[in-house]
Amino acid sequence: MAERKVGTVIYRHTLSPILAIFRLAPETGRTFPEYEAGQYIALRRENCKLTKKIIGPDGQPNYVPDIDASGNQRRGPVAHSYSISSAPFETLQERYLEFYVILEMHEDSTPGRLTESLWQVDPEEDNKIIYFDKITGDFTLSKRVSGFQNVVLVGTGSGLAPFGSIIKQLHFEATHGTGSSGRYTLLHANRGYRELGYHEELSAIAASQKFDFTYVASVSRPTSEDFDDPSLGKGRVNNLLRFIFDMPLKEEQELQEASTQGGDIARATALLERTVKPKLPDHISRAELQERMAPERTALMCCGNPASMADIQYIAEANKIRFEKEDW
Repeated sequence: MAERKVGTVIYRHTLSPILAIFRLAPETGRTFPEYEAGQYIALRRENCKLTKKIIGPDGQPNYVPDIDASGNQRRGPVAHSYSISSAPFETLQERYLEFYVILEMHEDSTPGRLTESLWQVDPEEDNKIIYFDKITGDFTLSKRVSGFQNVVLVGTGSGLAPFGSIIKQLHFEATHGTGSSGRYTLLHANRGYRELGYHEELSAIAASQKFDFTYVASVSRPTSEDFDDPSLGKGRVNNLLRFIFDMPLKEEQELQEASTQGGDIARATALLERTVKPKLPDHISRAELQERMAPERTALMCCGNPASMADIQYIAEANKIRFEKEDW
């Protein structure tokens, strides 16, 4: 098993109450292992609120607070793997790993065990995070999409992290004359503009055209200011992808299924009425994106919310596109 080391958070940028970027420096006198863009590392904090698994009447597992004899929730170590959002060249040059992390929230509105502790991190005071000295994972270009001319990267929310690493590394390599001949298209959606995280950097990379790269950013809960921004798409990323392939919105499909199969039509109608209709940024056309996603030459890599990834897989398979997703 990989050794545990103690790293130091040297930078934190809070994008919203539930999304932040962290930079972690290695233990004193050490360096991080070499890695490929798209891989992940396990992080751990020692003072996390613990839970225990119980089986409900329906036979399904549920997780509830682990309470001690005094009525307090037990605390202890919790570890979890996180995709690295920094590029390998950044880690070699600057000696940090970067993470684009969401505050996980359960259905009862309680925060996730580890991310609650991560949200207490302060570079000036509570700045230590344990990491396991091994970087691994096969969600990389070489392992998942080798041989495909067109590579489509689709990130929902913090699922952008591995793709941020991949695109920054491709840009670095292209700038230094070792770039890929492939065509790369990144679609990323988050709730609002501030949560897009790497929007300015990715926009600059796309504008430089050091390699063949198109970046489509979208907001799923647009403000009036977002609606006025021609560089932003609108709607959830799965519905943007459906729009590109001239498919009905997910909510339209669910309403149709409810109508034909005797489902809850009122609920499906209400969901459709609340759905932000997909719109591409003004500088990108649907025809251009369709050409970049010709099925016989295209592979799609997806990371993010499980429900969204399931629909994106449905879209890819309906259009005979190779589908790859990040699994933990």
